Amino acid sequence: MRNNRSNFQLRSVEIIPNYIKNADGSCLIKFGNTHVICTASYEDKVPRWLKGSGKGWVTSEYGMLPRSTNERMRREASVGKIGGRTSEIQRLIGRSLRASIDLNLLGENLITIDCDVIQADGGTRTASITGGFVALQQCVNILKDKGIINTNPVKNHVAAISCGVVQGDVLVDLDYLEDSSADIDANFVMNDEDQIIELQLTGEQTTCSEDQLNEMIKLSKQSVQLLIQRQKEALSA
Repeated sequence: MRNNRSNFQLRSVEIIPNYIKNADGSCLIKFGNTHVICTASYEDKVPRWLKGSGKGWVTSEYGMLPRSTNERMRREASVGKIGGRTSEIQRLIGRSLRASIDLNLLGENLITIDCDVIQADGGTRTASITGGFVALQQCVNILKDKGIINTNPVKNHVAAISCGVVQGDVLVDLDYLEDSSADIDANFVMNDEDQIIELQLTGEQTTCSEDQLNEMIKLSKQSVQLLIQRQKEALSA
């Protein structure tokens, strides 16, 4: 038993909707001691390559506050460039959330999901995707209410969970200590039909067997469905 959790048990998950009053959609999502503010903003424009296509776009930006970790991080704005990790994570969030949307039904509108980590203890990208979907759905609801779009473009709920092998055991929802000592580290992005949108898996200390992968898939499916239920509860609140 790890920190009073079984291997397949999530940390305490809380989604607080409408957290930022100025945003078109927002929530504070907590995976244990990982806390992320997710907001959605829409604009009646699209990237150049989509002009005249009738299609919309969903993109994302991600950042960590200087004291979201044990030691102060420098703001990337002060460094003058976005780090490789930040770029990779925000591209992952964007890809994951676009998989939930029929861009043809969004019209030529741009939705930007901002994910700001205010406290980090592992799983910031999976929390960002899970909370980002809540903010995205709220934003879509506003577009419908204002008559900017006529049809709901959301195809599926999307959520994500971390998973890994630590000291031979398959665990879900790794905290920082577990993640930093994992033999195998993975992130699963899935929808409400148990379909995998993206799988990131790295053999940090060893290789991954087929049996281990199948166990991670099984446990991640269960976890994602629990997270989707939390999304639905937050959106209906």
